[in-house]
Amino acid sequence: MQEINHRETEKVVLVGCDFEGDDVAFQHSMDELKSLVETAKGTVVGMLTQKRQKVEPSTYIGRGKVEELQALIDEKGVDTIVFNDELSPSQIRNVHTRTKTTVIDRTQLILDIFAQRARSREGKLQVELAQLSYLLPRLAGQGLALSRQGGGIGSKGPGETQLESDRRHIRRRMDEIKHQLEAVVGHRQRYRERRKQNEVFQVAIVGYTNAGKSTILNRLADVATLEENQLFATLDPTTRQFILPSGMKVLLSDTVGFIQDLPTTLVAAFRSTLEELQEASMLLHVVDSSNPDYVQHERTVKELITDLEAEKIPQLVVYNKSDQKHSDFFPSHEEDSIEISAFEQEDLESLKHAIEEKLMEQMTEYHVVLRAEEGNLLSRCRETTLIQKQEWNEETEHYELRGFVLPDTALGHELAIRSIVERKERN
Repeated sequence: MQEINHRETEKVVLVGCDFEGDDVAFQHSMDELKSLVETAKGTVVGMLTQKRQKVEPSTYIGRGKVEELQALIDEKGVDTIVFNDELSPSQIRNVHTRTKTTVIDRTQLILDIFAQRARSREGKLQVELAQLSYLLPRLAGQGLALSRQGGGIGSKGPGETQLESDRRHIRRRMDEIKHQLEAVVGHRQRYRERRKQNEVFQVAIVGYTNAGKSTILNRLADVATLEENQLFATLDPTTRQFILPSGMKVLLSDTVGFIQDLPTTLVAAFRSTLEELQEASMLLHVVDSSNPDYVQHERTVKELITDLEAEKIPQLVVYNKSDQKHSDFFPSHEEDSIEISAFEQEDLESLKHAIEEKLMEQMTEYHVVLRAEEGNLLSRCRETTLIQKQEWNEETEHYELRGFVLPDTALGHELAIRSIVERKERN
């Protein structure tokens, strides 16, 4: 119980350098760092910023700023210093030596949050792998800053035994984790192949952290997954089924939220999970239109989608929280987009129709006549195609179907052949 209380009251000072000279973007970045600290159960009691041309190699900030930092620590009783960048091992060691205070960089803070949020075995393994990848080159000179046990920010996860182990032991543990993850990846791949065989259309929800992805999934699929107004509320991927207005069944997958400067070790560790994007037939890119930095958030997500080689998958940009949108908000017209509030039922219906229209771009039209005894084929058409017209002819006892189907599926090939044959017969 003491650990929880400690985490809730840990006093943190933020440190950031503006190298670009963009005051607005820098302030957004520092605000985001503050949100990250709060998500990690820390309390920000001070902020130290500096404009520089380049990084100070030894301490990241200049000598004068280190003295200011020390004074702030003494005044506020600071427990932890959090830098808004990834520091080198020597920079962490030097700042800790001069301030006698725990030093955490942005990367370790994000890793710590992921460690708190991981629930599934796969998620926990992926986070531990990312943490060990981060710690391996930083074993030398960690000193008192990271050797403590307890619940402070940056100490969540592998624990003291890993931090004080030699490189050989950590590499061995990383190999063990990779081996265990291979089994999970194999299971996930088999699950994807089964979905393809079942001709299920998959839509992946992507977006910046806290954009409202889980809320949209819950409302569309009528389920209850975790919804919180916090960064990285959802870590473990969730897949649920929902039905479009035409009756077509679609799988909707929620994914881990992206963030600016997402640690490369984390992207590498979560690659098997993020591969869900590559297998999707369509991406719902959710953007928080109430956030003043929504343009940068949208750009960050698009860059990560490109890094994951998923940029060719059709996208529908969903500008969420339209009831709270920022005064400077203006939607981008590079992609098809829609503005909604996930809490408005009318907006959700509009989103479903927009998804149908986007799906239709990937489909081919079919027109077939089914006999009454072909109930199985009729059921497949209802569940896996976009039916535009369905009529029962009493005289001939046939169903006439018109709609759209994915051409590269078994059903797509079957309906294409039948459409051609029946067109010839009608002519």
